[in-house]
Order: sequence, then C-alpha cells, then structure tokens
Amino acid sequence: MKRLAIAWTAVLAVFSLVPAYGETPLAVEIVVAQKSAERQTFSLTGEIRARESLMASFPIGGRVTEVLVELGDKVEEGQPLARLDSIQQELAVRTAEAGLTTAKADYRQAVEDLDRAEALLSSGATTRAARDGTYDALRAAEGVLEQANADLDRATKALADTVLRSPSASTVISRNVEPGQIIGAAQTAMELALDKGFEAVFEVPEVLLIDPAPVSDISLSRLSRPEEQFDGRASEVSPLIDDRTGTVLAKVEVLNPPAGLGYGEPVRGTASRMTVPQVSLPFSAMSATVDGPAVWRVDRESMQVTLLPVSVDRYETGRFLVGSGVEEGDWIVTKGAQLLYPGRTVRRVGADQ
Repeated sequence: MKRLAIAWTAVLAVFSLVPAYGETPLAVEIVVAQKSAERQTFSLTGEIRARESLMASFPIGGRVTEVLVELGDKVEEGQPLARLDSIQQELAVRTAEAGLTTAKADYRQAVEDLDRAEALLSSGATTRAARDGTYDALRAAEGVLEQANADLDRATKALADTVLRSPSASTVISRNVEPGQIIGAAQTAMELALDKGFEAVFEVPEVLLIDPAPVSDISLSRLSRPEEQFDGRASEVSPLIDDRTGTVLAKVEVLNPPAGLGYGEPVRGTASRMTVPQVSLPFSAMSATVDGPAVWRVDRESMQVTLLPVSVDRYETGRFLVGSGVEEGDWIVTKGAQLLYPGRTVRRVGADQ
C-alpha cells in the first residue's frame, strides 16, 4: 500500500507539470503599436449675433409716451427711437428763453449807461465814482447774461434727452419699453446691434480646448441652408468655464456673411486640427487591473504576455487612444485577450483566422 501511494503521487506530479511545460500556445490577433497624427474634425451648433451691440437708455427718467420702432427694425444714425413726456422740459426751456431775453435787455442797458457815464466824465459833469458804478453794473449784467445762456443750454439739452436716438446705423434686437411705462435714468430701453458685422457664438465643451483651438479655416453654415457655407475666424475665447454647463464661450467672426443672414439665426460651425501623434488600439485590446485600464503586451522572443497598465487619453468610435503605457513597436493582443493570464504563451494569427 505504501508503494502504491508513492506511485500515485509520482503520477499526479507528472500530470501537474504538463500545463507548465506542454501548454499549447493560444492563437490570438496581435497589432503593432504605432503612433500617428490625425486630423480631428468636430462640429458645434451656435447662434449668430452682432459683433458690436449697445444698450440704449434715456439719460433721465420719466414716462414713455411713444415708442417709434419695432423689434428687428433697421434704423439710421440720429433716428428717434422713443420719447418721454417732455412737458416739464418744455416749460423749463420757455422759462430759460424768457430769462435770456431779460438778461440781454439788462446787458444792453448797462452798456448804454456806461457809455453815458464815460461821456459825462469827459465833460466833467459827473464823478469817477459814478462812472465806476456803471462799469460794475455792466460786469454784473454780463454775468447774468452768461448764466441765462447756460440755463437755456441746460434746459435745451434736458428737452433733447427726452428723445432716445440711434447713435449709428443699427438694428433693434431687443425692446424693453412700452408707451405709458415709467422708466428710470440709464435703465435699458432697447438693445441695438450695430451694423459692423456678424459673429457666431458657440458653447464649446471644455475637453475640446485642452489642445489649442483652431483660429482660422472655420466653416459655417445655416441650419436652414446647410449647403450654403461661409467662412469664419476665431476672435475670442472666454477664459472662464460655465460651472453649470462645463462649457466655454467662443466667438467666431463671420468673414463673408451670406445675403439674408439674421441675428439669432442658428448656425453650425465645423473646424479641424491635427492631433499629437498617439497610439490607437481597438476596443478588443482593452483589459483592466484593479488600478484601471490595461492591455496585454507580447514579448517577441518568448511570446509570453504581460498585463500592462495604461492611461487612456480619450475614447472614440471603435477605438481608444493611449495616453501613456504603450511604446511604439509594442505587440499588443487584440482578439483573444479575454483568455489570457500573465505568462501565457501565444502565437500570432491573422484577422481572418
């Protein structure tokens, strides 16, 4: 019995050594890692806005009596847009005009009094003190006249401020007042888009701005007419990220706007750029460790595999791009990776086997 037990132990030891030394290499597909730069194209949807706009407001407060334009109207420089109740300003102008008329009459009288005093002083019919008194009266009349002119200018300007005018050729893109409304000084009454060109505004995902954004060669098209394309050039990228959406505001200057392009119209912007050289692998090569993504690398001499941790730069359709961990020229297992374990011997076969 003791000899029989020893014999069986020897047989089991032999069979236990068979997988280690007699293992059949596993047929797998292998790709050679190669770094390559690619042209990456992406499209976003944005909105057409004015390159320059301003908030038009009255410098004084009051009740709106008339709104002379509608949303979307094109206006010329100096064209009235809205009016305030101007009764008080008109009365102030009449009062200032009356005060100026009185001041002018007093000034003329003071000039005549001084001329008369000069003549009397020359003939010895009056004293120098009397002559000096008329001179002082003239200086006082001049001051009153200047004050009257200033009062009239101020009243005239206040009357002009009751009319809101366009500072230049523009388009009304927002209207915030209606007749009868009480509005405060400097409160926005309208938003005007100045006729100084268009720009397309996009909310760009933060991840797209990790690499430098393309500045030129941006193709734009209206969603209503995708076949009609026009050119754009990046003009501004916000340094801040919207914490609600995780996007960055980017503005693209429209270089050759098509006829009929309007503010607020949706557009699609398409741009491309060359990526840095990277290794790309199919999803079938993806494996994992407790620490994260990994791939199976094959030693060319022994044809044994090793599980290699990697970092993934990004995922794309049907593949992933390796950030680090794989060197150019490495043999990486694709199909058959799910059957591997460290040290397993493999043999390379083609994709059709």
